[in-house]
Amino acid sequence: MVLRFNDENRGKIENLRNVLIDANIKPTQLITQHSTLKIPLHYVADIVSTTGPNTINRENVQRKIVVSANVAGRDLKSVVNQIKEKIDYNIQLPENYRIQYGGQFESEAKASKILFLTSLMALLIIFLLLYQEFKNIKVAGIVFLNLPLALIGGVLSIWFTGGIMSIPSIIGFITLFGIATRNGILLVSRYQALQSQGVALYETVIKGSLDRLNPILMTALTTALALIPLAITGDLPGNEIQSPMAIVILGGLLSSTLLNIYVVPVIYYLLNRKKQQNEV
Repeated sequence: MVLRFNDENRGKIENLRNVLIDANIKPTQLITQHSTLKIPLHYVADIVSTTGPNTINRENVQRKIVVSANVAGRDLKSVVNQIKEKIDYNIQLPENYRIQYGGQFESEAKASKILFLTSLMALLIIFLLLYQEFKNIKVAGIVFLNLPLALIGGVLSIWFTGGIMSIPSIIGFITLFGIATRNGILLVSRYQALQSQGVALYETVIKGSLDRLNPILMTALTTALALIPLAITGDLPGNEIQSPMAIVILGGLLSSTLLNIYVVPVIYYLLNRKKQQNEV
């Protein structure tokens, strides 16, 4: 219940103390039955000037106090973990009190979990599609090797730009998986096409790599040129999501393209040479 005094007397605590209220007292001989005894408010209440909460919030029939803060220059997860550590070490809560962490941190944790499961499903689907395409686990594994090659550049790019793994960064990794897989498919499919024509294994690797070098470099360069403006303007409003994603894709694209040119041909040559030796 909220009561407000009139404007003339609201600013003086003495006037509040002396405000008259009805008293539930039996009338005496001096007071008629139709009159009501009035007494000052300070007879029945302590009138003091103090501070307190202007509102009392409740959730699930429990009182709640919200303490909020903003984070700058760090990721939410590490900040919340540090807050939990300090509170657990320095504060002992009274009985029936508890602390619950929520807000953007809670939403970020749920989104990260969903994206992690989605990433695992994406990897599984990519491998199944590769196996469906080549009908060979070893060949599918060679193409799948591009994913860790792309992860190297993506992880290093995050480390050099602050070391914060955010939701846009995870989305960038998922996008990167598709680009890296495409580069591997271009190489391996060309190798298989040359081998089906009767070309020797060593010549197949050399010629196939040279045939696919220009398409791989051209697509990688085109993608990189489109992402560079987003990566270098991360401090501008509106680029908070696009910039981390572009940085991950750029780093992963660089490592995947460079290592794909050397690692995949070597692995393909070694596996197929061993296979030919076994057949002989």
